[in-house]
Amino acid sequence: MRVLVACEYSGRVRDAFIAKGHEAMSCDLLPTEVVGPHYQGDVRDVLDYPWDLMIAHPPCTDLSVSGAAWFEKKKMNGSQQMSASFFMMLAKCDIPRIAIENPICIMSRLWRKPDQIIQPWMFGHMEQKATCLWLKNLPVLHPTNDVKSQMMELPKNKRERLHYLPPSDDRWKLRSMTFQGVADAMAEQWWTA
Repeated sequence: MRVLVACEYSGRVRDAFIAKGHEAMSCDLLPTEVVGPHYQGDVRDVLDYPWDLMIAHPPCTDLSVSGAAWFEKKKMNGSQQMSASFFMMLAKCDIPRIAIENPICIMSRLWRKPDQIIQPWMFGHMEQKATCLWLKNLPVLHPTNDVKSQMMELPKNKRERLHYLPPSDDRWKLRSMTFQGVADAMAEQWWTA
């Protein structure tokens, strides 16, 4: 299967599919953090390749409800409309199977509700971070290692570690990276979809 992982610099999802024997490439404006097939540039440059599956992680800065306090400014300067348009361009691609990943965001109102909301703790990570999946011709992901009960015993600042990260130049990168358990579940469950 030919898999495009759009807007991914970490290589996690890409490498999970490669480990299963698939042709997979990540694409991002940033260089990849792990050596592997990666196109550094605009994803629109590679969308017409005959991909079987695209997993897209469009930027959420202007869409996520966690930034609602800045929505008016983002509407005024056009950044929210541009981000929503980019999201929809990915959703409407002529690729047979598509998964678009984003946090709780305005796309539920602008387009449609997600097909699934997953949590890292469903896939073995002692963390809480709601992530929406909009799916085209793909099944919902089934939990692989539910650790919610153990996670709930942790203090709130530990189970919501990403929310409590201190300001830094890399904060956005740390908050946006796909959890390895989620990447592995995608490769395990979607390769035959």
